[in-house]
Amino acid sequence: MPRLEFTTAESQSLHHERFHHPHPRVQRKMEALYLLSQGFSCATVGRVLQVSRGTLTNYRNEYRAGGVAGLQTVHFYRPQSALAAHRESLEAHFAAHPPATIKQACAVVEARTGIKRAPTQVRQFLRRAGLRCQRVGQLPAKADPVVQAEFLRTELQPRLDEAVAGQRQVFFVDAAHFVLSAFLGWLWTKVRVFVRAPSGRQRFNVLGALNAVTQEILTVTNTTYITALEVCQLLTQLAAQATAGIPVTVVLDNARYQRCRLATEHAAQLGLELLFLPSYSPNLNLIERLWKFVKKQCLYSRYYEKFAPFQAAITNCLETAPTTHKKELKSLLTLKFQTFDDVQVMTV
Repeated sequence: MPRLEFTTAESQSLHHERFHHPHPRVQRKMEALYLLSQGFSCATVGRVLQVSRGTLTNYRNEYRAGGVAGLQTVHFYRPQSALAAHRESLEAHFAAHPPATIKQACAVVEARTGIKRAPTQVRQFLRRAGLRCQRVGQLPAKADPVVQAEFLRTELQPRLDEAVAGQRQVFFVDAAHFVLSAFLGWLWTKVRVFVRAPSGRQRFNVLGALNAVTQEILTVTNTTYITALEVCQLLTQLAAQATAGIPVTVVLDNARYQRCRLATEHAAQLGLELLFLPSYSPNLNLIERLWKFVKKQCLYSRYYEKFAPFQAAITNCLETAPTTHKKELKSLLTLKFQTFDDVQVMTV
């Protein structure tokens, strides 16, 4: 094997890179060539570093062809899938026509490319393309995205900016009706788990007000019906805790018991501003996320034989939410609202 010649600068560079190069394979190459530059034989270097004669020959050839810089190239064999050439066209098709199952995706891939792949391979291809299995969402059929966007920009967002700056208090108000029934959820388990379905239709009504900034929760509850009287009671609570000199805005939907004359006149007497959301706009009501959190936290996959513990679980969750679940609520109740003009809607 022809002898290599090394300059002093090259030997110093090899010595430095064998310790400081970020890639371990390159470090091994540098180590091998550095030992050769110090006069060690190929047999000795191969035995010390535990590399074969062929590998050492490859190192020498890389050095002979490109010097120290040539040794820094790492060669990996990375086989390319035959579907890689069709990635863009398949992504565009799946964006417009999302498959419901991997079986459907396999059929589409074979029909559009002529390439037949197993479900596992197609699943991996979809994941590499950035697709993932997601639950289909639901939006109200009568929702107006243009009206919602304009309301958010001109009405709601300016008031929220003032609230963040400490110049206003903003509360989101809504009623939740929790019916004593089976709330089914998802569990990691070897066998399917069943929960008993309670008898009867008892329900626990909660009219809540959520502070947009502090996430303080005020409630009025009953086991009958939410009426304008409960709305007035909640508005009285809001007025009682309001800071003097700071305006209070109450954001709520268009339920009759909230928009009736009794409620609006009572709010005016208390000095509260009522800001009614556009029709069919639950996505703009922050407290809707709180109701979803309560159901997940204390109702899903739970069985309550009697109404009393069912009611107590909900009450306790609401009372402890700002403290016990402060970290979770901080990420859940952000002042960012989804609008329907930036979501994908599937049509048939």
